[in-house]
Amino acid sequence: MARNKTHMNIVFIGHVDHGKSTTVGRLLFDSGNIPEQEMRKLKEKAEELGKGGFEFAFVMDNLKEERERGVTIDLAHKKFETPKFDFTIIDAPGHKDFVKNMITGASQADAGVLVVSANDGVQAQTKEHVFLSRTLGVGQLIIAINKMDMVQYDQKKFEDTKAQVTALLKSVGYKPDQIPFVPLASLLGENIVKKPTHMPWYSGPTLLEQLDLLKEPEKPTNLPLRLPIQDVYNITGIGVVPVGRVETGIMKVNDKVIVVPGREGKGVPGEVKTIEMHHEQMQQAEPGDNIGFNVRGIGKKDIARGDVLGHMDNPPTVASEFTAQIVVLNHPTVVTVGYTPVFHIHTAQVACQVISIEKKIDPATGAVKEEKPDFIKNGDAAIVKLKPVQPLVIERQKEIPQLARFAIRDSGATVAAGMCIDLVKKA
Repeated sequence: MARNKTHMNIVFIGHVDHGKSTTVGRLLFDSGNIPEQEMRKLKEKAEELGKGGFEFAFVMDNLKEERERGVTIDLAHKKFETPKFDFTIIDAPGHKDFVKNMITGASQADAGVLVVSANDGVQAQTKEHVFLSRTLGVGQLIIAINKMDMVQYDQKKFEDTKAQVTALLKSVGYKPDQIPFVPLASLLGENIVKKPTHMPWYSGPTLLEQLDLLKEPEKPTNLPLRLPIQDVYNITGIGVVPVGRVETGIMKVNDKVIVVPGREGKGVPGEVKTIEMHHEQMQQAEPGDNIGFNVRGIGKKDIARGDVLGHMDNPPTVASEFTAQIVVLNHPTVVTVGYTPVFHIHTAQVACQVISIEKKIDPATGAVKEEKPDFIKNGDAAIVKLKPVQPLVIERQKEIPQLARFAIRDSGATVAAGMCIDLVKKA
């Protein structure tokens, strides 16, 4: 399998109904990545459901329930090629309850397209998604100002929306002068792949051209090997086959590895026998590769989802407590010491208790607002100390950022997101 083009994961984010799915559908269709007859079928289906004009959104919303509700629920993965990149599009849902998907989506994205509608401007979820993208390390953004047709392609409306979004980007620490803004009318295919016919005032790139101007992500091959386990299968004739995505480093056949914490919490050592991707044997795997592998010395009961594999000489870090920078997004009341929500980090889900709130900080600048506050609430950013209730693999942001970021969930909602800035290693 030749890896000629650079692979990029791109997430489409933004408020519900601002046209993310339609933008993605248009992009795929107009760039020739969806056959005409499939599009015709979707158009008929859309009209039948009384949702004429939704056919482009249907490309991504392929779950039946979503088609009927006209809302994106699950993360859909679609591949498409540009002259420079092989993209996997992660369509992140806009709905509140689906923020969890947004988090798993954004944590794996090399870049993001934030879709903001020109007639609505910045909405609550626009803010939330920008916050999350920043906290979860989506380094590059493109801002797509959509529904220009609804505002008569007015340049002033575009500039107004751009100013709103610019203020939002600044507030969370993105540098707006490095972020491109592209006006679109996705439903009509204006400025997605084809040059616009209604916006003589805009001379910049189309959305497709802008995607090719993204910078290639650097693969963290120089960092220590970290592979969070997603599932463990028992396959007849092969034995135990864990699967997961290499986050950092390189894994080779015959490597001496260890999976931690493992069932006993002491780590499970072994030796890599085989690595497979897309049903092909490989000698090595690198960051971004989703692989299945077989390790001599590891049984089905020894390891589970949430454990992390690394090299024997540089095992993943198990923390007995850690310090994190978090942003509170959606808590019904306030967060105080003693609060013990579930942390979603890499593939692990572990409850962690807030043991102290060190300080409240300005989310954009990191400047301290208040030392040792009694509580934090929605919109606050803070430095907190946390204690996992069971062994947890987490790394410092400055050392291995891919394993430092997490989301905090409580009774079905995402309460906060953050990253680990320091930790105490488990003895």
